[in-house]
Amino acid sequence: MANIIVYGIPNCNSVKKVLDWYKHNNIPIDFIDYKKYGIKAEKLIEWCKAVGWEILLNKKSTTWRSLSVEEQQLVKNEKVAIQLMTQYPSIIKRPVIEMNGKIMVGLNESYLNK
Repeated sequence: MANIIVYGIPNCNSVKKVLDWYKHNNIPIDFIDYKKYGIKAEKLIEWCKAVGWEILLNKKSTTWRSLSVEEQQLVKNEKVAIQLMTQYPSIIKRPVIEMNGKIMVGLNESYLNK
């Protein structure tokens, strides 16, 4: 397994940019399509400890906007957010990159320009 793991969905533009950047720079990675394979609550708990559930939960996503106002208002803590992200992995901000025991969430253009 590579030292770098990218989590996301392959049709996401941000994920495509990151995957293309790694490929262009001949950096081996593992890619986990969490829409296809899902994501375990244990992994989300780990990420939440590192960056917080508020960072992981993408409230700008189509999936979030498709939820009812009532469903959105229920998301007030990590436990509920993790349940929602487990049920709807496409609501997780993308990509999530694990590297050297750390994680990065979202597309960081400055990272890609190094």
